[in-house]
Amino acid sequence: MRLSVLALLITFFAPIAALGHTIAGSDANYVQGIDGQAIAPFMYLGAKHMVTGYDHLLYLFAVVFLLSRPFHVLQFVSLFALGHSITLLSGVLLNLEVNPFLIDAMIGFSIVYKALENMGGFRSPSRWHVEPKLAVFVFGLFHGLGLATKLQAFNLSPNGLIVNIISFNIGVELGQLLALSVILLALTLWRTRAKDLQYAFTINTVLMTGGFLLTSYQLSAYFLSTSY
Repeated sequence: MRLSVLALLITFFAPIAALGHTIAGSDANYVQGIDGQAIAPFMYLGAKHMVTGYDHLLYLFAVVFLLSRPFHVLQFVSLFALGHSITLLSGVLLNLEVNPFLIDAMIGFSIVYKALENMGGFRSPSRWHVEPKLAVFVFGLFHGLGLATKLQAFNLSPNGLIVNIISFNIGVELGQLLALSVILLALTLWRTRAKDLQYAFTINTVLMTGGFLLTSYQLSAYFLSTSY
């Protein structure tokens, strides 16, 4: 039974991990055409980018998977939000040049790391690992850089840029709160019905697999881009 569930979920997540997400289509055209402050539109784009950002959502799901106390959820999510806010704002405003493929590969690795931690992979005292809260903050920095690279791909007008980027970041946080509410509701329902956290290992195996797929895809894209 567990193997069938695992196979089904991997089949579902595999194409998602390969596609990636970005700001495209009419949203991309709109962003590049803005000249001046556009608080509400950038907040909307930030929220939309977060709730459709499968890599961020998978990591957020992994972060809160074993957390049951609201205070602990608040601690970890706040550290993640702080991390990605710092690098999202500084990445765009300071025009930090980072390779988007490598950053997205690190985001994929963050999912692998957290899923392995949830599975007890670092419980042995002899195994090296980062303190969980610090790890969430550091990975948050990488997730923020990932968001920044999406905006850096456009020719954004300097007129009103600071306000617009801050608005985008606020939108990201609002989107994160919305996504987190759905995730916590789903986890609560699962915990009340599952026996002894049934399928917990399988679910984290799927998360890890998705992280590996994302990391492999982004690294392959990186090496292909440097070979030409």
